[in-house]
Amino acid sequence: MATMISEDCIMCGACEAECPNQAISVGEDLFIIDPKLCTECVGFDSEQMCAAACPPEACIPDPERVESEELLFERAKKIHADEADSLELSDATSHFRAA
Repeated sequence: MATMISEDCIMCGACEAECPNQAISVGEDLFIIDPKLCTECVGFDSEQMCAAACPPEACIPDPERVESEELLFERAKKIHADEADSLELSDATSHFRAA
């Protein structure tokens, strides 16, 4: 699933700096996540960094956008084409594999 930001957002900006894809930006009333850029941090971390940084826990799974690890990893490799060869899937780089 892509991640979304709920109405619980307090506009603190903690999530924006944590996104490896620059998928988070300021919206009218809350921060928003571009689902075309969200990879749920697959390829980078074992947890979704925006959710880990969010004080009110407003970064949540978007039930309208269920996506597989493979799809998210391919998106990460396209977004970060210059480092695609160094990206890998492991317990440390995918919440799908984390225990």
